[in-house]
Amino acid sequence: MSKTLEFFFDLGSPATYLAYTQLPALCAETGAQLVYQPMLLGGVFKATGNASPITVPAKGRYMLDDLARYAKRYNVPLRFNPHFPINTLLMMRAITGMQIHQPERFSDFIDCLFGALWVEGRHLGDPEVVANVLVEHGFDPEHILALSNDEAVKNALKDKTEQAVKRGVFGAPSFFVGNHLFFGQDRLDFVREALS
Repeated sequence: MSKTLEFFFDLGSPATYLAYTQLPALCAETGAQLVYQPMLLGGVFKATGNASPITVPAKGRYMLDDLARYAKRYNVPLRFNPHFPINTLLMMRAITGMQIHQPERFSDFIDCLFGALWVEGRHLGDPEVVANVLVEHGFDPEHILALSNDEAVKNALKDKTEQAVKRGVFGAPSFFVGNHLFFGQDRLDFVREALS
């Protein structure tokens, strides 16, 4: 029987980036299939009354230290983006569009965006910067913009976000193993146990 790990994510979360760096190895180790579920974190926050930890000063300071600790533990680069928070609506629509229409390039696409945001610290709220990042990684910015503006893609992201909320998601990253929800990149040990 195949095992599935559903990964509900939004690029705008540094904790989600950290989880993203660990999931391929975790799934290889447990024999699980990784299913990417793009959602709009702003929509989840609005529906659930949640907010980014950075909005609480003491919690935000702690979170920055904790993210750095985990990046060191995982041996991955992390630069907290100086332009945070960034509106990810167009990017998450583009990711949804790539997943639907060009699944063979999906992994490369999210790699380049996660890297630009959380390794290079680039301002992906600036359309010119986004276009440069896309060109550098062999993507056509006009094609990506068209995907982001496609009504079916917009609806797909909206539907996925609503499904996430109905299933109990309140933030990112969130994971499902069957019907069991796990929240936070610091819960990957529990995810691994559930898959094992």
